Amino acid sequence: MKTQLIELITKISSGCMSAEEIDTIADEASQAFADPEAFLAANPDINYDDSFTIPLGEWVVVGSLPETVLFHADDYPDLLQQIIDSFGPEVTFNIQPKQLKKVDPLRAMHRIQVQLSALYPEKGGYVLVGFSDPMEDDILQAVLVYKQDVARVLELADELQIDAVEVYESMKGAQDDD
Repeated sequence: MKTQLIELITKISSGCMSAEEIDTIADEASQAFADPEAFLAANPDINYDDSFTIPLGEWVVVGSLPETVLFHADDYPDLLQQIIDSFGPEVTFNIQPKQLKKVDPLRAMHRIQVQLSALYPEKGGYVLVGFSDPMEDDILQAVLVYKQDVARVLELADELQIDAVEVYESMKGAQDDD
């Protein structure tokens, strides 16, 4: 399991985390998945209880990801702002959060995804992937994944029983079903 966790975290962090940070999270999460009671007993400062909607191991992964990797937002302008902030001023975005304020969710997500697809073309751009159940009251919780890694990330998440879905494709599919 630790090997799968290392690969998953490496792919969703897109170079934003060191190998040491990834290994530490994967080690702790694999322990938490394997024996939640023992992990909680060994880590009494952990604020986890049975009311959480995700298993302890998943909670360790999600809770350990930095804000440059895991985005939490109530709306699409906020999500885009967090993404822009994570890239820093050296990366130019063609859309700005204020342009998404009066746009329906599917169109807003499409605009974000088009922009992300244009970044880092060597790896096929980025895809916004909904990751796990939101840990806070936010409606959006996602990570950026290189397009070339999306299939593997979804496969690893499925093997680890962590919810993961391409956000735009999922929204588009849901609308097509209506």
